[in-house]
Amino acid sequence: MKILFICTGNTCRSPIAEAIFNSRCNLKNVKAESAGVSIVKNTSISNYSSSLILNNLNCDYSSRVAIQLTTEMMERADLVLTMTKYIKDLLILTFNNMEDKIFSLNEYVGVEGDIIDPYGGNEVIYKNAFDLLDNSIQLLINKIEEDKDIRE
Repeated sequence: MKILFICTGNTCRSPIAEAIFNSRCNLKNVKAESAGVSIVKNTSISNYSSSLILNNLNCDYSSRVAIQLTTEMMERADLVLTMTKYIKDLLILTFNNMEDKIFSLNEYVGVEGDIIDPYGGNEVIYKNAFDLLDNSIQLLINKIEEDKDIRE
């Protein structure tokens, strides 16, 4: 199963989500990637995002550059999870033949609201976004594990 996390610029929320998911999920053949809908080419992950990933997950994302979402990425993904309802709606308009696999992360796991972009904020704002993502991704992993048990 391939999960694709999507945010705006792929420098804050979606790479954090990817790192949390891949660090915490031990399910075989389940992997996450991330991309942005409107990246600035050659932009690095934000310093706060990189530090949070390193300090909390022991993963080095410091050399990570933003990845632009492509049709091929959408086609390869089994589940596409956005950080906001707005981005979800944008993707459904753009990829209307794939709408059955596009959700906002929080909608998919039954949590109210969006994961607000911390870009430009201070360390506390980034940590808050990290904690919200960590909570929602744990719920996501639990949901995938439960669904996997049902299928088997």
